[in-house]
Amino acid sequence: MKIEKTGRGFPIVKFDDFYNQGCSLQLSSIVEPECIWLGVNNAEPRILASQAASHGVHTEESVGWVPYPVPDAVWMSTRMHLTREQVAELIPHLQLFVDTGEVG
Repeated sequence: MKIEKTGRGFPIVKFDDFYNQGCSLQLSSIVEPECIWLGVNNAEPRILASQAASHGVHTEESVGWVPYPVPDAVWMSTRMHLTREQVAELIPHLQLFVDTGEVG
């Protein structure tokens, strides 16, 4: 994990998940209520190669996942905008997973 600052000077923790997807935890610029951003940085949509042609995606691949092009005009939210209260509610569930490997 790397701790940096955004272009606007807000703290951001950058890390990769199990699948090597870039993720971050960032202090939000919203003043009230105080919030953080948490999640994957980019959606990186994919489609099964075997189904790509039927959805208009050309690929030379025949197996596995291939990139699914999304127009620039489409926005996909990949990060949660959480209040302090929401984070407090999540902490016991996350701690249970840390302690036992379970959620609930």
